[in-house]
Amino acid sequence: MPRNFRLLHYVKLSIIVLASIFAVYAFSYEKTKARSIGPDPGFANAPGEGNCTACHTGFPLDSGPGSMSILGVPDNYSPNQAVPITVKVKHNGALNFGFQLTALDDMGNPAGTFIATDTVQTQVIISQLDGRHYVEQKFEGITPDSPGQKQWTFTWQAPATRVGRVSFYAAGNGGDGNGNPSGDYIYSASARIGSAPADFDNDGRTDLSVFRPSNGTWYILRSMLGFTAYNFGSSGDTPAPGDFDGDNKTDVAVFRPSSGYWYYLQSSDGAFRAVQFGASGDQPVAADYDGDGKSDIAVFRPSNGTWYYLRSLDGAFRFTQFGSSEDKVVPQDYDGDGKTDFAVFRPSNSTWYYLQSTDNAFRFTQFGLGTDTPVVSDYDGDGKADFAVFRASTGTWYILHSSNNNFVAQQFGAAGDRPAPGNYDGDGKTDIGIFRPTDGNWYIINSSNGAFQGQQFGANGDAAIPAAYVP
Repeated sequence: MPRNFRLLHYVKLSIIVLASIFAVYAFSYEKTKARSIGPDPGFANAPGEGNCTACHTGFPLDSGPGSMSILGVPDNYSPNQAVPITVKVKHNGALNFGFQLTALDDMGNPAGTFIATDTVQTQVIISQLDGRHYVEQKFEGITPDSPGQKQWTFTWQAPATRVGRVSFYAAGNGGDGNGNPSGDYIYSASARIGSAPADFDNDGRTDLSVFRPSNGTWYILRSMLGFTAYNFGSSGDTPAPGDFDGDNKTDVAVFRPSSGYWYYLQSSDGAFRAVQFGASGDQPVAADYDGDGKSDIAVFRPSNGTWYYLRSLDGAFRFTQFGSSEDKVVPQDYDGDGKTDFAVFRPSNSTWYYLQSTDNAFRFTQFGLGTDTPVVSDYDGDGKADFAVFRASTGTWYILHSSNNNFVAQQFGAAGDRPAPGNYDGDGKTDIGIFRPTDGNWYIINSSNGAFQGQQFGANGDAAIPAAYVP
């Protein structure tokens, strides 16, 4: 072999070897780096992907004594809305924590984007495989905030146009800090924005449903799964539906004024629960006051104008004096922070009073007449409750949109009808709806296209479940 050719051969061989060494080093470095500052994409426990148990194999998912929650998710959203969201993981004795979260529409497509407001502790990554966006902790964000718990706050920016219901999926880690993943516990959580009241099958639409006091039976026409019935309650009970187990399905529930007991069936596992909370004369006002995605057992006591509630987040008992004996209770999320606000409508002066949970600020607005029925809900889909009333004398709905302060009047219904607003078409906006007790007919105007629909479901004497918290 000529000398120059051999020299060229050795040079090429050296370049190949050096390139191979560099490639192996670079690949190993990138993988190590990725895992040191946060998990790779695809471990948020969303449909079709894994979770942190892929590496932390010591215990099954959600088998530990701790918990994980997604806080601050409002009932609805508007295009490009910036929503602060907090993820919290609790596990006694854990020395480090981690998480990953993604947001998807009902088709499994990425929904919105994330902004890492704390760039020291959190980061945003995008999957090159399916384009899903994730927010997760960095290495600097694994230290507990206080013994046994850690939380991270970031911003979710809604899509530029509405995409229907959006689901948030998250997986989190409570680690023992010994460098061996076998001793770590993994938790999961989910939350939805654009959900609907009286949604028993988790399809994002309000279901036609009634409670029949004469036989203590719930009759439900699920928009996705069809008809079902539950014998649950008695003639003296008050229907008190809510999502008490946080699975995004409405649970069958009643409040028994004679004993102050709450009875409900968890839709997640069919478990029966009984909780003594309240007294005769109290009004059930179950709602999510702590923003953890679960309904809190709560009552309003007209005799002293006080709200009493049990926080599902930590089991703590709380009470707030707000209102008087003449007031009608209208708890809703008026400020769009994902927490229900204490609120009342006072017929004597047609005024709404509410406490914003974001800053505890007191607010009031005059809207309606003393004889009107309050039907507050989110009719414009901006994630905030709109002041609204139904005037039975004329069958007219009056609505004040919170998004632009526009006033809307819609004649729909008659004297004797029971207003039953709900998201019947699944577009994330409340639809005007009524239940006519005399013949068991439902009449609804879809907000998505203005279409009218009518259906017979129920009988005279039935209580419409979507109207359970209409005072």
